[in-house]
Amino acid sequence: MLLENRNAVIYGGGGTIGSAVARAFAREGATVHLAGRTASTLDAVADEIRAAGGSAETAVVDALDEAAVDAHADAVSADAGSLDVSFNLITHGDVQGTPLAEMALADFEAPVHNAVRTMFLTARAAARHMTRQGSGVILVFGGYGDPPREHSLGGLQVAFQAQEALKRNLAAELGPHGIRVVTLQTGGIPESMTGAPAELREQVRTATEARTLTGRAATLADVGNAAVFAASDWAAPFTGTKLNITAGAYVDPA
Repeated sequence: MLLENRNAVIYGGGGTIGSAVARAFAREGATVHLAGRTASTLDAVADEIRAAGGSAETAVVDALDEAAVDAHADAVSADAGSLDVSFNLITHGDVQGTPLAEMALADFEAPVHNAVRTMFLTARAAARHMTRQGSGVILVFGGYGDPPREHSLGGLQVAFQAQEALKRNLAAELGPHGIRVVTLQTGGIPESMTGAPAELREQVRTATEARTLTGRAATLADVGNAAVFAASDWAAPFTGTKLNITAGAYVDPA
């Protein structure tokens, strides 16, 4: 198993994408520490993982709260003996569908502030323990890309760009300590829109697939498998970079 004896903290572990990653990590031998704001959703994912033979722990943590994030990371490291992987998958409170020229300042600022704050807090908390260990992986979800003409994304892409800048700085500073920082670059995961109306989900799926080179959108299973690879020793040379899981919706420049 690729992640045997690893301890992985997943913020937003009760969410659709977070739970998919958690199941994939547990399948590969990691103990997953699910952190989020709603105990019931975290417990449901943990129960599913345990029923499948995996190992999962839960904790109610607001990933925007400095003291809560630090205390949880300290507890994981002390109780489990290590903190090997950190992956922040919380939502950023972005408002989509409103043109920038018509958007309220607060709606534009919210995802930028939330994304940078939570990434800094959770990465810093993990890095303090990983530095002492001399190893660790910090994963980021999002990545930059060309904004689609047919949809207004508000501050979402700005938030992703800010996270990429922070990722590069973290990779540079933490690399000498054996810590890698890698982004999973997404072009959208239509399958994750479980709470949206069926008609909207179908519209998003069709639009997403139309932008890809392969004619398919990345699935939740794809995200989980890519995260496993990025967190494993198979990806040892990867840091300060991204794994493009957009199915060709974003083509790397030459």
